[in-house]
Amino acid sequence: MPIDAKLVERLYSRADAARWRVPRDRFTEALERAAERGADVTALHLEDLALACGCAEGDEAAWEHFIREHRPTLYRAADALDPAGGARDLADGIYGELFERSLFRYFHGRSSLATWLRAVLAQRHVDRVRTQRRLEPLPDDATVRPAEASPYDPERDPDQRRYLELVHGALTRAIANLPSQDRLRLACYYAQQLTLAETGKLLGEHEATCSRHLARIRKALRAEITGTLRSQGLDEAEIAECITSVSENAGELDLERMLGRAATTAGLRLSASSGPRKKSDPDRSTVKGRT
Repeated sequence: MPIDAKLVERLYSRADAARWRVPRDRFTEALERAAERGADVTALHLEDLALACGCAEGDEAAWEHFIREHRPTLYRAADALDPAGGARDLADGIYGELFERSLFRYFHGRSSLATWLRAVLAQRHVDRVRTQRRLEPLPDDATVRPAEASPYDPERDPDQRRYLELVHGALTRAIANLPSQDRLRLACYYAQQLTLAETGKLLGEHEATCSRHLARIRKALRAEITGTLRSQGLDEAEIAECITSVSENAGELDLERMLGRAATTAGLRLSASSGPRKKSDPDRSTVKGRT
């Protein structure tokens, strides 16, 4: 739905979109998407829309502002959903999608960015609970609880071991092909379980930059894994089934072992820096199907 150029200019100014160096055509596209969904573009949360556009365009200042202002909000919402910390991985997953810039396309400014983030997190949490309930097996013996069954049972799923071996081999090769600095980033964040801030400090880069690099690396790894599986004769449906199966029930893919020397280097740097460790963070040294 085309919007008058003069109106776009006024809204661009009200949003202070120039602060994040948002191209006018990018801002116009965001306004048009909102208008197509029946929104009154003059009533949008324009500053938040501009920030989302800036992040989607990869503006460093926009990312720094987003992390500083909105990550604590999302983590507080995750802790409210699950005080035991189980929803934080969902929050991290949302950040991964945001850093890959795909998720921002679905923010249209009709609510505040903070409200939208909480809504996305709540929906992911509901979806996961529903999935877990659908997949929960009914025991043959009422005295045996489903939780007592092993999450990885090759007798139940004979394809599971094959899927795990295929992804393990592809991931090992993909990691080996990464530049040494990218392997070191993975080792700091996953093998040494540092926070983003600690990883960035150790590598001499800003937390936002570190987050963007990790998102880029994850995206590159997934693309290479997919390519490797395709080269091994799997078609698109088999690749999707393989990755989905491993994501849902992977056993443990030991990144620390795959990273090898990079993990050792990260450990040495950490020891030399004597920086504090955030012990409350979940263990990231093993990856349960996150490719």
